[in-house]
Amino acid sequence: MDVILHLGAHRTGSTTFQCYMRGADARLAGQGIGFWGPRRTRDGLLHDLIVPSARRGAAQRATGRLRLARTTSERRGLQALVISDENVIGTMRACLRRRRLYPEAGPRGARLAAGLRPVRRAVLSIRSPEYWWASALAHLLGRGVPVPEARLIDEILAPERSWRQVVAEVARALPEAELIVVPAERFAPRPDALLRIATQAQAVPMLPPGGIRANRSPDLPALRALLTELGEHPAQLPPGEGRWMPFTPAQAAQLRERYADDLFWLRAGANGLARLEEDPEPLTDRLTWPPVLKERGRDDDSQEGRLAQTR
Repeated sequence: MDVILHLGAHRTGSTTFQCYMRGADARLAGQGIGFWGPRRTRDGLLHDLIVPSARRGAAQRATGRLRLARTTSERRGLQALVISDENVIGTMRACLRRRRLYPEAGPRGARLAAGLRPVRRAVLSIRSPEYWWASALAHLLGRGVPVPEARLIDEILAPERSWRQVVAEVARALPEAELIVVPAERFAPRPDALLRIATQAQAVPMLPPGGIRANRSPDLPALRALLTELGEHPAQLPPGEGRWMPFTPAQAAQLRERYADDLFWLRAGANGLARLEEDPEPLTDRLTWPPVLKERGRDDDSQEGRLAQTR
């Protein structure tokens, strides 16, 4: 049985992908594809594994628990097991605390891989960082994080860390796995194409009419309402409608330039560490989607801009 990790990242359509996988669970099982999403991984399965515990023997017990779950899935006759949890490489709060993208991606990924080996393939979605940070900050505002001051924004801009470093650390953490990187700008609305790339399946369930969009970050009016509910002054945010962009045009351009460099590096082969997939064109041979999803949620972040251009 091939183990395939979908590592997110956050704010790149990961919830959309997980909704798609849950809705297609029965059909995929018939194709020999199993799925563990956050409802499984965050229900004690990975406890004391990704984040090490000081308790004696905790890591060994966690590894044993994970291997037993894997063996159980394998005995069901599955040919592939897709595990999707964006918290594997870190949390948005941790990124904000450290003012950089996924500072613990390598160690966290390595601890998970130790309990799952061998891992056949891993997929990482990336996104232009000005939009990633804007979406993450908007999401965290609704969870009590203060509106960022100018100093915090400057601190986010200061580190030279970009997706290139995250990709390299994940690749080192999963040396036996094929690492595929996809741009969220093209794949966020196409979880079916993401599944095809992850599993190499010839046919995957179609999206329902209108697609799936889940867990979109709140726009400016919604954020102002959230601040009011939290007892904060909504005037901390700019007036107007639409997406909140906490960066100035010059700052956003600086982050876009880093993304362009990342894409250039990936297209050039990423030093043999990863493979970039950019083409989510509709498949010619897809199965019919199962019944409509019953869960509801806010839409995934749309992104009006196209991929950053390489130099």
